[in-house]
Amino acid sequence: METGKRRIKIWIYLAAAAVLLLIAILYFIDGKKETVPEYVFTYAENQTEEYPTTLGALRFAELVEERTQGRIRIRVHAGGVLGPESEVIRQMRYGGIDFARISIAQLSDFVPEMSILQLPYLYKDSGHMWRVLDGSIGERFLEYPECYDLVGLSWYDAGARNIYSATGPIKTLEDIQGLRIRVQEAEMMSDMITALGAVPVQIPYDQVYAALERKQVDCAENNWSSYETMQHYEVAEYFTVDEHIRIPEMQICASHTWKQLSEEDRQIIMECAKESALYERQLWTEHEQQARKTALENGAQEILLSESELQKFRLAMEPVYQSYYEDYGELIEEITAMSEQ
Repeated sequence: METGKRRIKIWIYLAAAAVLLLIAILYFIDGKKETVPEYVFTYAENQTEEYPTTLGALRFAELVEERTQGRIRIRVHAGGVLGPESEVIRQMRYGGIDFARISIAQLSDFVPEMSILQLPYLYKDSGHMWRVLDGSIGERFLEYPECYDLVGLSWYDAGARNIYSATGPIKTLEDIQGLRIRVQEAEMMSDMITALGAVPVQIPYDQVYAALERKQVDCAENNWSSYETMQHYEVAEYFTVDEHIRIPEMQICASHTWKQLSEEDRQIIMECAKESALYERQLWTEHEQQARKTALENGAQEILLSESELQKFRLAMEPVYQSYYEDYGELIEEITAMSEQ
């Protein structure tokens, strides 16, 4: 009898232990389960995986997923696989893409007010531009896309754009006369090149290398980072630093996507967008410095304009400014005045 009782107790202990072990295993498995997202959104980025704007987008997606405990997941599609920026904007307006980082040169074709922020030689330097964008003017401009089925989230850096040539160095305004220069598919950029006395040729970003190589264009214009990343120094070695334009870039969200979200989630996304923007700006500075160094080591020739020659380039922009002064003169003066603050 005693032996039987002991056996029963042992079986009870074993059964209890087995139950506890099963509970522990189930708890562990449940804890390891991946949260099923409530939303999975697409994010369009036309730059490469290691480019500052792409890394900023990835940081944005990471922050959103973290702060929503996995309820919102954003998949970043880099390298322009979702189409050129102009097409991305169209898809965002009519459904198809949820988020993107867009140059306001492209956005201005849909949101005309954006043209003001990219007027040639508008900003004295980078600090001047960020005083404008991080203040009340910048906040006001983030609201403008709402009238065009888009929501502005934050500002990304894209540096200063310069002209680089495949045919010879550009040291004076006379050197640029009649040259065919690739520009973005944006009216403002074409107007600027025309005012300089050259011929604008609108070509998608991913086709610039081939266009320079095949002599379809004589020059292009962009920042140091794009110049180096796309290896344009191989086909256009003369890089003239005129910093003719600083085109800030905007993170945007499609209105149809924004309307799906709760007010709490909107706030989270807005905060994450602004945090990712600060991260991107830091990366941009580091990347631009390294890009310049790499391009020069690979044969690029840097050409610095004298202040008197640079002033000729600025004065050539008077027709471009005149077309905006009637409607936006006061705002242009307000931005210009912030150069010395």
